[in-house]
Amino acid sequence: MELNKLIDHTLLRADARNEDIVKLCAEARKYRFMSVCVNPFFVPVAHRLLKGTGIKTCTVVGFPLGAASPSVKAYEAKEAVRSGADEVDMVINIAMAKEKNFDYIEKEVALVRSALPEETVLKAIIECCYLSPREIVKCAAAVRDGGADFVKTSTGFGPSGAKVGDVKLIRSVVGGDCGVKASGGIHTKNEAMALVKAGANRLGCSASVTIVEGK
Repeated sequence: MELNKLIDHTLLRADARNEDIVKLCAEARKYRFMSVCVNPFFVPVAHRLLKGTGIKTCTVVGFPLGAASPSVKAYEAKEAVRSGADEVDMVINIAMAKEKNFDYIEKEVALVRSALPEETVLKAIIECCYLSPREIVKCAAAVRDGGADFVKTSTGFGPSGAKVGDVKLIRSVVGGDCGVKASGGIHTKNEAMALVKAGANRLGCSASVTIVEGK
């Protein structure tokens, strides 16, 4: 297994500058990561720097709280693709998850999916740190049924990130129907490998270089 090919090399800090995105993309080219994940403003920069490399440009929608309306998320996703994004990571409405309104989540994922070209990969972030195990199960099923390509554990902006138990639980729900992306708080190769063993087939990491070098 080539661990680098599972990594979305990520920089979503509020104070990130153009030079940081240039460095991020250079690292992605050097280590052949699956994608870079940047805020929507920097999508055109990343797209230009990665053109012809086979490395994808990923961005985030409704980030980090998931509190925008479904139509706003759909518009934001559509604009991101127009700017050059190949993959979109959207945050579900966490309030609706806590209200047990999982039908709402399925419908908002489906609306964003319908706004995107078929080839655009859609990942839905359920922010596990705020959910009970039952809510994780229900959200994962809603995301799958809404047509997302991946269920993603975390934004990296909550009180905790990816956990092995959460990844196992999500994988038990979605089976082979969609992917599982673990993100947030992954600092070492051992941590990354444990999440992959648990069922993750994509990793969102900012410490990507450290991870693949095994430091």
